[in-house]
Formats: sequence, C-alpha cells, structure tokens
Amino acid sequence: MDWDRPSRDPRFPEREQRRSGRFSVVVPIEVKWQAPDGATFRENAEALEVNLHGALVRMKTPPPVGTSLELTNRVSGEVVPARAVALRGSRLMEVAIEIITPSETFWGVTFRLKKTTSDLRVLEEDIKSGGADPRVLREFRDAVDYIRKTAWVVYEWQERQLKHKDASTVLSLLLTERLRRATQLNDAIVANLDAGELPLETPRIAELLSSAERLVQHLRSLRNDAGGV
Repeated sequence: MDWDRPSRDPRFPEREQRRSGRFSVVVPIEVKWQAPDGATFRENAEALEVNLHGALVRMKTPPPVGTSLELTNRVSGEVVPARAVALRGSRLMEVAIEIITPSETFWGVTFRLKKTTSDLRVLEEDIKSGGADPRVLREFRDAVDYIRKTAWVVYEWQERQLKHKDASTVLSLLLTERLRRATQLNDAIVANLDAGELPLETPRIAELLSSAERLVQHLRSLRNDAGGV
C-alpha cells in the first residue's frame, strides 16, 4: 500500500507499496485488538479508501503501529485478520491497515464493482489490440451484456423501492432476461455438441444433464397447468 504518510515504526520501514488499485468506498467496520497488558479494545470505524490488501481507516482511538487486528465488516459480518502499519491525522485518526490475506469480498459489492469497472477499462485497451479467440470474445461480450442488463434491472428495482413504487414489473424484466440468456447458452452448448467439441468426459456434464432434466420437468408442468399452451 502507498498511503500519504509511511509508518514511523522502524519495524515497518518505507517499504509498503500499493499492490492493487485503491478506491474511495465508505465501509463500516469494527476494529478489535489486544493491548500488551491483555486488555481487549473494540471500536466501530469507517474504511475510507480500500483495496485488496488493506485500507485507510478513520477511527477515534487508533491502535499502535504494528498491532495485530481483527476487522469485521459490520454489514456482511465477514472477519479478516490485519495489522496497523501507519498513522496520520490529529483529531479523528486515519490508520493504514494491511489485511494479512488479501480478500476479494471483505469490502463488499460496491468495492468489487469499482474494481471490476477499473479492470474492464484496462481490458478494453487490451481487446482493442486484437488477438483474442473470436469464440471467447463472443462469450465475453454476451456475459458483459447480461451483467449490464442485470445491473440496470437491480438499479431500477432499488429506485422504485426507495420511491415506494411497485417493483414487480422490474423483477419480471429480470426473469425475462434470465430466460433469454439461458436460451442463448443452451443454443451455444448445442452448437458445441454438433461440432464435436463437448466430449462426454467434459467436467460437469452430469450436473448439466441433471439440471436440464429438472428444468424440462418444471417447464412441462407449467405448460400442463396452463392448459397445454
């Protein structure tokens, strides 16, 4: 990590380098640590800038640099071990915290969305250079299109909930899009089978067959309930 002020503790010289993109995301967390005398401290705090390896955290009573910490995401309940690596500020202190084992999920969906958006912008430039397998590129395009439509539906659903409007029509759009995507994937698998590109020993074939049989059974029941339409 590369925060504004490096640790002044000689055990942690100016070697902390940012190892992944840092994003401004407010995440409510609990910071827990133990003092040398055995006393346990807990404090609710806010992570202000985060990445896979740590965060800049605002808190009232920061732990000493080098202290081992336990962080809890107050929304998801996920817990990770960490340590304090640097301090800055005067009134409300800001503590640079390093997560011992980098986590993709600890900071929540908002962080993951920001990170993915950044990664996609970099990937866009790589795609423009060419050289990608056309089939893989097509699958990627379809996946991005599906995610884009899902994001729009979820956004509309949240907006309608906030405004106390009926959200059922938005959810039906999500289901319709899911059916479209499932049909598209099924057609792609059939094309793979026709081309001899999907041998029987391919992993997860049995799971796909079981899932397809359950789906067909439910669809037939639905059709029968609707009078054979």
